[in-house]
Amino acid sequence: MAFKEESASFAVGHMALAYLLGKPSAKLLKVNLNVPLILVLSIVPDADILFGVSELHRGPTHSLIFALIIFIPFFALYRRKAVPYFLALISHSLISDFLIGGQLMLFWPLTSRLFGLHDYIGIWSPVNITFEWALFAVSTIIMFKTGDLYLFFRNKKSNLLLAIPIGTVLLPTFVSYPLQVPLLLMPPHLFYLVLFSISVLTVIAGFIKKG
Repeated sequence: MAFKEESASFAVGHMALAYLLGKPSAKLLKVNLNVPLILVLSIVPDADILFGVSELHRGPTHSLIFALIIFIPFFALYRRKAVPYFLALISHSLISDFLIGGQLMLFWPLTSRLFGLHDYIGIWSPVNITFEWALFAVSTIIMFKTGDLYLFFRNKKSNLLLAIPIGTVLLPTFVSYPLQVPLLLMPPHLFYLVLFSISVLTVIAGFIKKG
């Protein structure tokens, strides 16, 4: 069954926001950005949806403390190189879900108290739909201007990571399980689905050709 409105989550805004935070931070820190990894990390907190229990959504996987604990070894190994990816991960909870659509356990396990401003902007509201479209448009334009958009058409093994959003949040969008998306947000979801599918198929074709 589909999740209720307050438990829904739209992939477009999460991925676009993660890119918009990851790109400038990577440039500032002089880090070569792995774009597919940034996009995947932006939806990782919603892994709780896959458990099939709506009550779990926006629980421990949305905690900033939990995210920090997970990233401690990466900070130890990669130091500043891990920063853009950490920002991509926490942007899901700290910005997107906190501001729009529902409440979450932001500081679990210290407290199970729920935080969020869902009473002000609903996830299905015209304000949120406009916001997600704006994030998508700006991020796509920047991808085009910086050349990052062309990375999706190259035979790079890291592009296989895009199979994760394809199977978890993009394809389900069009069968209404486990996510439902407003009609107005279907075009950007379809754009990502086609782009990521081409990217993954390009890599698979490369493997077949070598074999």
